[in-house]
Amino acid sequence: MDKGSSTVCVLIVALCALVHFGMVFSTVTTGGIVTGKPGVCPRPRLNFGHCAEICSKDRDCPNNEKCCSNGCGHVCMTPLSAKPGVCPRWRLDFGHCAEICSKDRDCPNNEKCCSNGCGHECMAPVIGEI
Repeated sequence: MDKGSSTVCVLIVALCALVHFGMVFSTVTTGGIVTGKPGVCPRPRLNFGHCAEICSKDRDCPNNEKCCSNGCGHVCMTPLSAKPGVCPRWRLDFGHCAEICSKDRDCPNNEKCCSNGCGHECMAPVIGEI
């Protein structure tokens, strides 16, 4: 491998590491939740929507709309109200490595679906300042 190819390889590895650790840092600082616009997407209907990718992230949508699955593609939709509060910060020890929930709507009462360090489970939210 010549010197130019080695330099390109090193730059690619450095860029990949920067992107990876940037994502890890943003996930850790938000308590394991990657933030977007408030609210939750409605459940897709049983009949499939248009199979088009109109959006890929909430920021692709106008006003308060979120980028949601319609059962086949992703479109901007008016969100359902989010449950109040935020997930508690997880301790350094890991919880059960099981996905008990995936969205707040999977949890009873006011509980939220939160990361436990390995999986997700329903937890009582923290209300107010953190």
